[in-house]
Amino acid sequence: MLVEAQSAYGQVITALVTPFTPEGALDRVAAADLAADLARRGSDGLVVAGTTGESPTLSEREKLDLCQAVRNAVDGRSFVWLNTGTADTAGSIRLMAQARSAGAQGIMAVVPYSSKPPQQGLIEHFQAIGQATDLPMMVYNVPGRTATNLLPSTLEAVARSTPNLVAVKEASHDLEQAAEIRRLLPPPFVLYSGEDGLTLPMLAIGGDGVVSVASHLVPERIREMMDRFWAGRVADATRIHLALLPLVRALFVSANPIPVKYALGLVGRSVGRPRPPLCELDDAGAALVRQALQDCGLVRS
Repeated sequence: MLVEAQSAYGQVITALVTPFTPEGALDRVAAADLAADLARRGSDGLVVAGTTGESPTLSEREKLDLCQAVRNAVDGRSFVWLNTGTADTAGSIRLMAQARSAGAQGIMAVVPYSSKPPQQGLIEHFQAIGQATDLPMMVYNVPGRTATNLLPSTLEAVARSTPNLVAVKEASHDLEQAAEIRRLLPPPFVLYSGEDGLTLPMLAIGGDGVVSVASHLVPERIREMMDRFWAGRVADATRIHLALLPLVRALFVSANPIPVKYALGLVGRSVGRPRPPLCELDDAGAALVRQALQDCGLVRS
């Protein structure tokens, strides 16, 4: 039998969308309702105000208010991560200092974007953030958005000097790099897939779960896939993985979270349109998302 992953911080972690009212204001009630529903359906972790949560368009006050609403709603059923990472080290620390009072149980810090810091700069950035809090910290490596790849050796250097760095959300599209992270940082360090389409392959190289967009819609199926893998029923897990791939692809037919917000509307959960500069899904993308939801039995044809 395969060994189940460490689960203190969640295994099926939903990168939560941020609901807005028709006027574009933060909708705390809708956020709380969505978080509570996901917790009930098996999402045992939530990331608040991440990329999927449109963090670049949220004020610090909105991020903190959103985190408090979500933490109150899940009532201990899901581990709540707050994304406090920005492109600015001092700004990240300032937001992080308020995270605990807003209900955050852990913080996520993305690789700084736009400035393209060298690896030594990344080491110093994450060390400074980690030294300023005792909350568990997850680093988020997503070079497709940040233009900078956090190398495994850099992550190892930070982890060795920063005891509260407990996890990485690895979204480099590079399984060899993810395997190198696992080699350098064995359990209890937590390795999350940052891409739904690579969740099962990541489990095969020692991953501990996923920070997911698709779990807004199918958290039960993702949980089932992971449980079957850890129970040694790899063929069953593979069948679920392959069945979910069309949905995963449809959810990234346009910039995230445009498609998943549209999909949530189709299944009866209104979360509002994205804030500019994001826009609503075009007709071609909408048709793909609708078809994927129909194929999964989430909406009627």
